[in-house]
Amino acid sequence: MLVRLPRWILVLLLLLPLGALPHAQPAARDAQRTRAAAPSSDADFAASVREWTTGPEFMSPLVDHLPVVKGLPTPKDVLGYHVGAPKRLTKTADALAYYRALEKASPRIRVTTIGKTDEGREVNVVYIASESTMKQLDTHIASLGRLADPRGLTEDEARRLIATTPPMYHLMAGLHSAETGPPEMLMELAYRLVAEDTPLVRQVRDRIIVSFTPASDPDGRDRYVDWYRKYMVDIAEEKDRITGPPYWGKYIFHDNNRDINYSQVTLRAHLDWYLKTHPPVMHDLHESVPFLYTFSGQAPQNPNLDPIVYGELPMFANFEMMQLTKYGMPGVWTHGFVDMWSPGYLAFMSSNHNGLVRMYETFGNGGATTMKRRVAPPDGGAGQTSREWYRPLPPYKEVTWSMRNNTNYMQTAVLSALQYASAFPEVLVENFYKKSKNSLESGRTEAPYAYVVPAGQPDQTRVDMLLSLLMRQGIEVSRATAELKVGDTTYPAGSYVIRRDQPYGRLVKTLLEKQTFPDPSLRTYDDTGWTMGLMLQVDVKAIADKTVLDAPVTRVTDLARSGSVAGTASPAAWVVPHHGSNDMVRLRLALGASVDVRAATASFKVGDASYPAGSFLVPASAGAAFTDAVTRLGLQATGLAAMPQAATVAVDLPRLAMFTTWGRTQEVGWVRHAFDTFGIPYDLIYKERIRQGGLRQAYDVILVPNQATTGKSLVYDIERKGKPLAYKKDAQFPSLGTYGESDDITGGMGLEGVLELQKFVEDGGVLITLGASSYMPAEFGLQRTVTATRPTGAFYAPGPIVEVELLRPEHPIFFGYGKTKLPVRYANGPLFQVPAEEATDQVLMRFTGGDEGVLSGLMRGSAEIRRRPALVDTPMGKGRVVAFATNPCYRWQNHGEFGMLFNAAVLFWNDVPAKKATTPTTVTAER
Repeated sequence: MLVRLPRWILVLLLLLPLGALPHAQPAARDAQRTRAAAPSSDADFAASVREWTTGPEFMSPLVDHLPVVKGLPTPKDVLGYHVGAPKRLTKTADALAYYRALEKASPRIRVTTIGKTDEGREVNVVYIASESTMKQLDTHIASLGRLADPRGLTEDEARRLIATTPPMYHLMAGLHSAETGPPEMLMELAYRLVAEDTPLVRQVRDRIIVSFTPASDPDGRDRYVDWYRKYMVDIAEEKDRITGPPYWGKYIFHDNNRDINYSQVTLRAHLDWYLKTHPPVMHDLHESVPFLYTFSGQAPQNPNLDPIVYGELPMFANFEMMQLTKYGMPGVWTHGFVDMWSPGYLAFMSSNHNGLVRMYETFGNGGATTMKRRVAPPDGGAGQTSREWYRPLPPYKEVTWSMRNNTNYMQTAVLSALQYASAFPEVLVENFYKKSKNSLESGRTEAPYAYVVPAGQPDQTRVDMLLSLLMRQGIEVSRATAELKVGDTTYPAGSYVIRRDQPYGRLVKTLLEKQTFPDPSLRTYDDTGWTMGLMLQVDVKAIADKTVLDAPVTRVTDLARSGSVAGTASPAAWVVPHHGSNDMVRLRLALGASVDVRAATASFKVGDASYPAGSFLVPASAGAAFTDAVTRLGLQATGLAAMPQAATVAVDLPRLAMFTTWGRTQEVGWVRHAFDTFGIPYDLIYKERIRQGGLRQAYDVILVPNQATTGKSLVYDIERKGKPLAYKKDAQFPSLGTYGESDDITGGMGLEGVLELQKFVEDGGVLITLGASSYMPAEFGLQRTVTATRPTGAFYAPGPIVEVELLRPEHPIFFGYGKTKLPVRYANGPLFQVPAEEATDQVLMRFTGGDEGVLSGLMRGSAEIRRRPALVDTPMGKGRVVAFATNPCYRWQNHGEFGMLFNAAVLFWNDVPAKKATTPTTVTAER
C-alpha cells in the first residue's frame, strides 16, 4: 500500500543529506559532503586560512577549503590575495573587477549596475544561480512581481507560479563603511557558489537565486579603505584604536540605515531596484557584537507586519545558530539585540513590502588587522558573554580576532541560510504571495480602510511631499473625482485617498497611523514615532467607514503641479501667502538679492482676501523671474493694483555659515542635504575657520546643527591621541579631503573658538544651535541666564513626536504656521530654564508635556518636559543666540519643522519683534 506523505515531510527529508537536522548528520559528514565533488582544492588557500584563523573553533567545514576550477578566477587570481588576508581591504572598483572577471568566465553569474552614487561610483547587484535559472532570470523576476501584486491572479495561476519560481535571496554588504568584512566575504562566497560542485551548493544554485549588493555605500567604502590604509593598518592593540574618517558618504554615516523616506541617491537606487525585482528575502550583513548575532525579530514588534514574518525570522535564525554551534563555533546567538519596531532600516524595505528582512552582526575590528579584543564589559560583568537560552554557547570574554575569523563566521552562516532557503524554496515563495494577498485582504476587512488627505489644505506643497514619499515606496494614491462623504463628514472633490486594500496597504498604515508603543517598559533600537502626517504637519484622516472603498477615484501617477498667478493684469505688486511652504525659501532665493522682497509682519486684507503674517510682497519689476518661480514651485501669487499698507520687514538674505565638528558630521549632513536640496547657499566651516576669527566680517548667521551630547563634546570634539590626523587630498588616498580639509581633525575649536563665537554674536551676528548642540551656549556662557539641564535617569524619549505651544506666535520664526500648537520631534535636546523676568521675551515655544502631549511614539517621564522651553531667543550684545531644544531638521522626516529653521536662518534672520509688555510666563518644569 502506497502512503502519500504530506509535502512538509517530503521537503524536510530533502534536508537530511545536507545535515539540516542535528541528529541526522554530524559535522564530520557535513565536511565530507561539502568537499565530496570538488575536483581539487587550493592548497595555498587552505594553508593561509588556517594561519589567519586564530583558533580551530573559529573555522567550519563549509569554508576551510576552496575548489580550483579551470577557467574560473579565484579572488586571489584577480586581487593578488585571498579573502581574509591580514591588513587587506578591497576598494569597490577592484571588487567590481573581480565580479566582472568571474562573470566573463561563467554563465552562472550576472553583474548589473542599478544606479550611481553622489560621487559617481557604480551601485551594483550580482546574481548567481544555475545556468538554466540564469537563462530565465528575467522571467523569474517577472513572476515574483506578479506574486507581489496578486490582484486578478487566480489560485491556480498562483500555485503554478509558486511551484515554478525560485525565490531570490538578496544579501547586502558594506552599508556601514567601518564594518569592513562583508564586502570581502561576498567575493569568496560568489566564487564558491559559482565554482563549487557539492550537494549543498548545487542545491542552492538549482533551487534559489542568490543576489547581493557588493557595497551598499560605495563612496563610504572607498573613503574608509583609504583611511584604514593611511592610519589604521598597523594598529594591533585595542587601546590604540582611533576614530574613522570624518565622512563616509556625502551626507550621512550610519543613518543610511535609517533613511525611512529614501532621501539619499544611493538608497533610492536600492529601493527602485527592489520594487522592480521583489526578492522575498533581504539580508543585511553588519558588524558589531561578538561573535555572530542572527536577527530573530524580538519585541517590540511592528504589529502591522504580517504575522507570518514573525515565524520566518526565528525559523532561519535558530537553524543558523544550530548549524554553527554544531560546527563547534562559539558565540552564535539570536533574539537579544535588535527589535522589530522601526520600519526605517534599509533592508526593512523587504518586510514593508511583504517580504522578509534579515540581518547579521558579526564581530569585526573596524579593519583587517588582527588584534586582541576585550569582549566582556570592563566592570567584570558578563555582558554579551553570558549564557542565555538564546545564546547557548556564548563568546569568550577575551579573544584574538582576525578578518578571517569574521569571514569564516559570516560565510558559514550565510551558507547555512542559503541551505535552509534552498530546502524550502516553495515555502518562501508561497509565504511571499500569501503576505501580499493578506495585505489586500486586511485592507478590505480591517479598519482603517483608507486614509484621506483632504483637499484645500493651506499649503499644497507639503501635501505633495507626503504623497510623493508614499508613492516612492510603491504605495498607490488616488484622487476623489467628486465630493467624498464618509459618515457625517464630507471631503471636497480632489481629496486624496490612500486605500489599504492594495499590496502595500500594511505599509500605508505603518507610515500614517499614530505609533502606540506596545510596552512602555521595553527599549527600542531606533525611533518610536514617525507618523508622516505629523512630521509634515499635513492633515491626514484615518477612515474607519468601509464605504470609502466605494468612492469614485482616479489613480494618481504624476504629482507635477503648476502654481497659479492671478489678480490684476498689470499689477503694481505681487502677494504670495505664506502658509508654511518650505518652498518659500526657494522663491526668495530664485529672485536674487537685488529684488526688494518684503514680508508682512501681521495678517492683512486686500478686499475680501486675507493674507497671513509672513506673506511675501514682491514688486512688479521682478517680472518673469517671479512668475516663472511661482509657477515652477507650485505656489500661488496674486497681482495687486497697489502695494498694501501693511507693516513689513525686508526679506534680505544672510551670509550663512554652517559649523560642523570633525567627529560628528552626520547630523550636520542631514541639514546640509536639506539646504542643498532647497538651494540655500552656505559655507561649511570647521574648527579651523572658527579659530581664525573675524567671523562677523564674513557671516551674518552661523548655524550649529545637532552634533554633540554636551557642550563640552561640541567644543573639544575628537580627543587627541599621539600624531595629528590629517584629512587632506592625497594622490595615494584620493577619496580623503572630500567636503573639507584639515591638518589635524582632533582637538575641537576649544575655548578660543568659543570666544570667537562670542565676539561674533556681540558684534551683531546670529548664532543658531539645534538639539544637543544647544547645550553649548548655556554651558559656556553665551546665554548667561539660560540653564540647560538633562532629564533624570527615568526619562526615555526615543524620538517621539510631542506637542509644543507657541508663546510668541507673532515672531517671524513662526511665519507660515497658522496654529499655536504644533507637533515636533524631540529626543536628546536640553531642558532649558529661563528666569521668569526674561522668559516673556526670550521663550518663543515650549513643550506642553505630560502623556497627553505625546502625539506618537514613546516618552517615559513625560512630565519632566512639561512647560519647558523648546526654543529660546537670547539677545547678546548687538546679536542673538537662538537655541532649539528640538532638532527642526531631523533626517529627511520632519519637513513640517523645516520652516522654523528656514525662517530663523535665512528668511527672517535679522527680524526681531518688539518686546512683549505682558506678565512673565512661568517656564520652569512642573513635576
